[in-house]
Amino acid sequence: MSLSLSADQPTVPDDADDGVWLECIECGETFAPFDDVRYTCDECDGLLEVRYDDLPTLEDYEGQGQGVWRYADALPLEEGVTTQEGATPLYEVPRLEEDIGVEALRIKHEGMNPTGSFKDRGMTVGVAVAKELGVGRLACASTGNTSAALAAYGSRGGMETLVLLPAGKVAAGKIAQASLHGARILEVDGNFDACLDIVQELAQQGEAYLLNSLNPFRLEGQKTIGLEILEGFLADYDTVPDRIVLPVGNAGNTSALYKAFRELVQVGSLEEDEVPKLTGVQAEGAAPMVEAVENGADEVRRWEDVETRATAIRIGNPVNAPKALPGIRETGGTAISVSDEEITDAQRDLAGEGIGVEPASAASVAGLRKLRAEGIVDDDERVACLTTGHLLKDPDAAAAAGAEPEPVPAETDGILEHLSE
Repeated sequence: MSLSLSADQPTVPDDADDGVWLECIECGETFAPFDDVRYTCDECDGLLEVRYDDLPTLEDYEGQGQGVWRYADALPLEEGVTTQEGATPLYEVPRLEEDIGVEALRIKHEGMNPTGSFKDRGMTVGVAVAKELGVGRLACASTGNTSAALAAYGSRGGMETLVLLPAGKVAAGKIAQASLHGARILEVDGNFDACLDIVQELAQQGEAYLLNSLNPFRLEGQKTIGLEILEGFLADYDTVPDRIVLPVGNAGNTSALYKAFRELVQVGSLEEDEVPKLTGVQAEGAAPMVEAVENGADEVRRWEDVETRATAIRIGNPVNAPKALPGIRETGGTAISVSDEEITDAQRDLAGEGIGVEPASAASVAGLRKLRAEGIVDDDERVACLTTGHLLKDPDAAAAAGAEPEPVPAETDGILEHLSE
């Protein structure tokens, strides 16, 4: 199986370009990376991955600066369309660590990227590849964060950007970002999955270059999250984390982190039994990946009706499931669903440690708490939780989860009296 941790270093095909090529995860067909625009395999329509003939070790990154492009030797291009993304904090949360009951807990806060989400890591690579391919218009379907990042990086690269959003289902902060960065915003009378269906059709007709996570180049940027987590744990604990818990929408991050770890196993930087357990968390109202993991299914059943206040993961048909399911199973991980109430409680818990995240981000901490309570996560584990978006991405949800303002008179004595009550 090409997605196995024990897979051998791939043979370099004739159509490789400077040691880089695309390969189908289903049939193994290979393609030149930049000759034509393609998102899936020409032969079987399977998902594609970017392959390399000369991968670096973790040690090779020492002294390479900060951010996504310090990992350029493991990316398809030497430089991208960049706003200095990456190098996000790996926060300590001592009270939460003790309350949940694990040996170590760190929060990798991707909301500290330039547009406030992890999507910037993928767009710095994806938009650069779009320029390499010479395409004109960029497009994506989005629950919000993808549109914000694509609009920012598209404008940075001087390219036209089109975003399709499910009408009435995207947080105002994210729409505002896409609007200000100059994207053309189309509000679709349907859910995210309907938007993605349309964008894929536009891409197939050559009307736009697709930059959803179906695009294999975008996931290359996102795999740098995993590299930063490993380096942070090695620096602080002299070991890699036992487990990484992350929210799952389209399952791009799960796929990307698994690819990063497979590549490190190939070059000898990680042993197979050292690879962190990839553990996905979904909202109960949008949990097709959890259903597949619990049922031992090889494929995900599309959920037509999905609903959760965690808008960033309100997705019923995760397109990267064929990459993500092996990642969860091969690493000994699992998947779990949590209620909206558990998500909000976790959002408050993180806020209590000074870390502000949007609801979908907090799903990782909610899932870890639930797995620990069920005894699936042990008390001696070192865990990283990924939080994917900033609190201000969804200010309405933040306000609803927080304390209500208290009206007081415009005088000191009146305020003191109010405080004493």
